Amino acid sequence: MSQIEIRSSVELPSKRELFNLVTQDGLKLIAELAMPISKAPVATLITLHPLPTSGGFMDSHIYRKAANRLPHLADLAVLRFNSRGTSSPQGTSEGAFDGGKLEALDVAAAVEYVLAQGLPNPWLVGWSFGTELALKYGPDQNVLGAILLSPPLHRTSDEELVRWNGIDKKLVALIPEHDDYLKPNQAAERFSIVPGIELINVPDAKHLWVGESATTRVLNEITRIVNPGAYPLPEFIEL
Repeated sequence: MSQIEIRSSVELPSKRELFNLVTQDGLKLIAELAMPISKAPVATLITLHPLPTSGGFMDSHIYRKAANRLPHLADLAVLRFNSRGTSSPQGTSEGAFDGGKLEALDVAAAVEYVLAQGLPNPWLVGWSFGTELALKYGPDQNVLGAILLSPPLHRTSDEELVRWNGIDKKLVALIPEHDDYLKPNQAAERFSIVPGIELINVPDAKHLWVGESATTRVLNEITRIVNPGAYPLPEFIEL
Protein backbone atom coordinates (compact mmCIF):
# COMPACT_ATOMS: atom_id res chain seq x y z
CA MET A 1 0.00 0.00 0.00
CA SER A 2 1.11 3.55 -0.62
CA GLN A 3 -0.04 6.91 0.68
CA ILE A 4 -1.70 9.15 -1.89
CA GLU A 5 -2.33 12.87 -1.50
CA ILE A 6 -5.82 13.90 -2.53
CA ARG A 7 -5.18 16.37 -5.35
CA SER A 8 -6.97 17.47 -8.52
CA SER A 9 -5.96 14.54 -10.74
CA VAL A 10 -6.70 11.77 -8.24
CA GLU A 11 -9.36 9.22 -9.22
CA LEU A 12 -10.19 6.94 -6.31
CA PRO A 13 -11.83 3.51 -6.68
CA SER A 14 -15.55 3.46 -7.46
CA LYS A 15 -18.14 1.60 -9.54
CA ARG A 16 -18.99 3.65 -12.62
CA GLU A 17 -21.92 3.15 -15.00
CA LEU A 18 -22.59 5.21 -18.11
CA PHE A 19 -26.25 5.13 -19.19
CA ASN A 20 -29.15 7.24 -20.48
CA LEU A 21 -31.76 9.02 -18.46
CA VAL A 22 -35.09 9.20 -20.30
CA THR A 23 -37.23 12.29 -19.83
CA GLN A 24 -41.00 12.54 -19.84
CA ASP A 25 -40.85 14.07 -23.32
CA GLY A 26 -38.80 11.12 -24.60
CA LEU A 27 -35.28 12.53 -24.70
CA LYS A 28 -32.21 10.47 -23.84
CA LEU A 29 -29.73 12.26 -21.61
CA ILE A 30 -26.12 11.12 -21.19
CA ALA A 31 -25.55 10.18 -17.53
CA GLU A 32 -23.06 8.50 -15.24
CA LEU A 33 -23.49 7.05 -11.75
CA ALA A 34 -20.46 6.62 -9.50
CA MET A 35 -20.93 4.39 -6.45
CA PRO A 36 -18.85 3.08 -3.54
CA ILE A 37 -17.31 -0.30 -4.36
CA SER A 38 -17.73 -2.22 -1.12
CA LYS A 39 -20.47 -0.35 0.76
CA ALA A 40 -23.99 0.84 0.15
CA PRO A 41 -24.06 4.62 -0.31
CA VAL A 42 -25.16 6.75 2.62
CA ALA A 43 -26.62 9.50 0.42
CA THR A 44 -26.96 10.43 -3.25
CA LEU A 45 -25.87 13.60 -5.02
CA ILE A 46 -27.89 14.57 -8.11
CA THR A 47 -25.65 17.14 -9.77
CA LEU A 48 -26.93 19.95 -11.98
CA HIS A 49 -24.17 21.48 -14.08
CA PRO A 50 -23.33 25.09 -15.02
CA LEU A 51 -24.69 26.86 -18.10
CA PRO A 52 -24.11 24.69 -21.19
CA THR A 53 -23.97 27.70 -23.51
CA SER A 54 -20.93 28.88 -21.51
CA GLY A 55 -19.15 25.54 -21.38
CA GLY A 56 -20.92 23.86 -18.47
CA PHE A 57 -21.50 20.10 -18.61
CA MET A 58 -21.47 16.96 -16.45
CA ASP A 59 -17.64 16.97 -16.40
CA SER A 60 -17.33 20.51 -15.03
CA HIS A 61 -14.44 20.12 -12.65
CA ILE A 62 -16.18 20.17 -9.25
CA TYR A 63 -18.56 17.42 -10.35
CA ARG A 64 -15.84 15.35 -11.99
CA LYS A 65 -13.82 15.53 -8.78
CA ALA A 66 -16.88 14.74 -6.69
CA ALA A 67 -17.42 11.56 -8.73
CA ASN A 68 -13.71 10.73 -8.51
CA ARG A 69 -13.46 11.15 -4.74
CA LEU A 70 -16.71 11.07 -2.79
CA PRO A 71 -17.85 7.47 -3.44
CA HIS A 72 -14.61 6.25 -1.85
CA LEU A 73 -14.03 8.95 0.76
CA ALA A 74 -17.59 9.66 1.91
CA ASP A 75 -19.72 6.65 0.80
CA LEU A 76 -21.76 8.82 -1.54
CA ALA A 77 -23.40 7.98 -4.86
CA VAL A 78 -22.79 10.73 -7.43
CA LEU A 79 -25.11 11.08 -10.42
CA ARG A 80 -23.93 13.38 -13.20
CA PHE A 81 -25.75 14.04 -16.45
CA ASN A 82 -25.80 16.37 -19.42
CA SER A 83 -29.02 18.33 -19.56
CA ARG A 84 -30.84 18.52 -22.89
CA GLY A 85 -28.65 19.57 -25.80
CA THR A 86 -25.46 19.48 -23.72
CA SER A 87 -22.25 17.74 -24.89
CA SER A 88 -19.36 16.26 -22.95
CA PRO A 89 -16.64 13.68 -23.71
CA GLN A 90 -19.21 10.97 -22.91
CA GLY A 91 -21.60 12.19 -25.59
CA THR A 92 -24.39 14.63 -26.35
CA SER A 93 -27.82 14.57 -24.74
CA GLU A 94 -30.79 14.78 -27.08
CA GLY A 95 -32.90 17.92 -27.35
CA ALA A 96 -31.96 21.59 -27.18
CA PHE A 97 -31.13 24.00 -24.40
CA ASP A 98 -34.31 25.70 -23.18
CA GLY A 99 -33.01 28.32 -20.77
CA GLY A 100 -34.13 26.42 -17.69
CA LYS A 101 -37.75 25.75 -18.68
CA LEU A 102 -37.96 22.26 -20.24
CA GLU A 103 -34.92 21.37 -18.12
CA ALA A 104 -37.54 20.79 -15.41
CA LEU A 105 -38.11 17.43 -17.12
CA ASP A 106 -34.38 16.68 -16.98
CA VAL A 107 -34.29 17.27 -13.22
CA ALA A 108 -37.39 15.11 -12.77
CA ALA A 109 -35.86 12.28 -14.83
CA ALA A 110 -32.73 12.28 -12.66
CA VAL A 111 -34.70 12.20 -9.42
CA GLU A 112 -37.02 9.49 -10.74
CA TYR A 113 -34.02 7.35 -11.70
CA VAL A 114 -32.47 7.69 -8.24
CA LEU A 115 -35.74 6.75 -6.55
CA ALA A 116 -36.34 3.81 -8.91
CA GLN A 117 -32.85 2.47 -8.14
CA GLY A 118 -33.53 2.68 -4.42
CA LEU A 119 -30.61 5.04 -3.87
CA PRO A 120 -30.79 6.67 -0.43
CA ASN A 121 -31.18 10.24 0.78
CA PRO A 122 -31.12 12.17 -2.51
CA TRP A 123 -29.88 15.76 -2.64
CA LEU A 124 -29.79 18.19 -5.53
CA VAL A 125 -26.40 19.86 -5.96
CA GLY A 126 -26.52 22.79 -8.37
CA TRP A 127 -23.66 24.91 -9.62
CA SER A 128 -24.28 28.31 -11.26
CA PHE A 129 -27.06 27.65 -13.84
CA GLY A 130 -27.65 24.36 -12.05
CA THR A 131 -28.63 26.28 -8.91
CA GLU A 132 -31.43 27.93 -10.87
CA LEU A 133 -32.81 24.48 -11.74
CA ALA A 134 -32.48 23.32 -8.14
CA LEU A 135 -34.26 26.40 -6.81
CA LYS A 136 -37.04 26.34 -9.40
CA TYR A 137 -37.84 22.63 -9.30
CA GLY A 138 -36.44 21.28 -6.02
CA PRO A 139 -39.56 22.02 -3.93
CA ASP A 140 -41.58 19.63 -6.13
CA GLN A 141 -39.05 16.79 -6.07
CA ASN A 142 -38.65 13.96 -3.57
CA VAL A 143 -35.26 15.09 -2.29
CA LEU A 144 -33.94 16.05 1.13
CA GLY A 145 -32.80 19.45 -0.04
CA ALA A 146 -30.50 21.38 -2.30
CA ILE A 147 -26.91 22.56 -2.10
CA LEU A 148 -26.16 25.64 -4.21
CA LEU A 149 -22.66 26.42 -5.49
CA SER A 150 -22.24 30.01 -6.74
CA PRO A 151 -25.93 30.82 -7.24
CA PRO A 152 -26.28 33.76 -9.68
CA LEU A 153 -30.06 34.12 -9.14
CA HIS A 154 -30.45 35.34 -12.71
CA ARG A 155 -33.41 33.13 -13.57
CA THR A 156 -34.84 32.61 -10.08
CA SER A 157 -37.71 34.86 -9.00
CA ASP A 158 -38.56 35.90 -5.46
CA GLU A 159 -41.75 33.85 -5.82
CA GLU A 160 -39.66 30.77 -6.52
CA LEU A 161 -37.39 31.47 -3.58
CA VAL A 162 -40.22 31.79 -1.06
CA ARG A 163 -41.50 28.36 -2.10
CA TRP A 164 -38.62 26.99 0.00
CA ASN A 165 -40.28 28.38 3.14
CA GLY A 166 -42.45 26.01 5.09
CA ILE A 167 -41.31 22.81 3.36
CA ASP A 168 -39.28 20.02 4.90
CA LYS A 169 -36.23 20.45 2.69
CA LYS A 170 -32.87 21.92 3.63
CA LEU A 171 -31.35 24.67 1.53
CA VAL A 172 -27.64 25.53 1.71
CA ALA A 173 -25.72 27.99 -0.48
CA LEU A 174 -21.96 28.41 -0.84
CA ILE A 175 -21.19 31.99 -1.84
CA PRO A 176 -17.67 32.79 -3.12
CA GLU A 177 -16.19 36.03 -1.79
CA HIS A 178 -15.19 37.13 -5.30
CA ASP A 179 -18.14 35.75 -7.26
CA ASP A 180 -18.75 37.39 -10.63
CA TYR A 181 -22.52 37.47 -10.25
CA LEU A 182 -23.63 37.32 -6.59
CA LYS A 183 -21.27 38.33 -3.80
CA PRO A 184 -21.92 37.55 -0.11
CA ASN A 185 -23.63 40.86 0.74
CA GLN A 186 -25.88 40.55 -2.32
CA ALA A 187 -26.67 36.94 -1.48
CA ALA A 188 -27.64 37.89 2.06
CA GLU A 189 -30.09 40.45 0.68
CA ARG A 190 -31.63 38.23 -2.02
CA PHE A 191 -31.94 35.20 0.25
CA SER A 192 -33.32 37.19 3.19
CA ILE A 193 -36.80 36.06 2.14
CA VAL A 194 -35.75 32.45 2.85
CA PRO A 195 -34.84 32.67 6.55
CA GLY A 196 -34.18 28.94 6.83
CA ILE A 197 -31.35 28.91 4.31
CA GLU A 198 -27.78 28.22 5.47
CA LEU A 199 -25.49 30.72 3.77
CA ILE A 200 -21.79 29.84 3.73
CA ASN A 201 -19.49 32.65 2.64
CA VAL A 202 -16.20 31.26 1.30
CA PRO A 203 -13.20 33.61 1.54
CA ASP A 204 -10.94 34.05 -1.51
CA ALA A 205 -13.12 31.80 -3.69
CA LYS A 206 -14.43 32.67 -7.16
CA HIS A 207 -17.46 31.61 -9.19
CA LEU A 208 -15.67 28.68 -10.86
CA TRP A 209 -14.06 27.36 -7.64
CA VAL A 210 -10.66 27.16 -9.34
CA GLY A 211 -7.81 25.64 -7.33
CA GLU A 212 -7.48 22.68 -5.01
CA SER A 213 -8.27 24.68 -1.86
CA ALA A 214 -11.61 25.76 -3.35
CA THR A 215 -12.42 22.23 -4.51
CA THR A 216 -11.54 20.81 -1.10
CA ARG A 217 -13.78 23.34 0.63
CA VAL A 218 -16.74 22.57 -1.64
CA LEU A 219 -16.43 18.80 -1.31
CA ASN A 220 -15.99 19.07 2.44
CA GLU A 221 -19.10 21.23 2.82
CA ILE A 222 -21.13 18.82 0.70
CA THR A 223 -19.93 15.93 2.86
CA ARG A 224 -20.67 17.79 6.08
CA ILE A 225 -24.24 18.36 4.95
CA VAL A 226 -25.14 14.95 3.54
CA ASN A 227 -22.88 12.56 5.52
CA PRO A 228 -21.41 14.37 8.52
CA GLY A 229 -19.83 11.16 9.81
CA ALA A 230 -17.32 11.32 6.92
CA TYR A 231 -16.42 14.97 7.56
CA PRO A 232 -13.76 16.29 7.26
CA LEU A 233 -12.41 14.49 4.22
CA PRO A 234 -8.83 13.19 4.54
CA GLU A 235 -5.97 14.91 2.76
CA PHE A 236 -4.09 11.63 2.32
CA ILE A 237 -5.29 8.05 1.86
CA GLU A 238 -3.70 4.61 1.79
CA LEU A 239 -4.31 2.60 -1.39
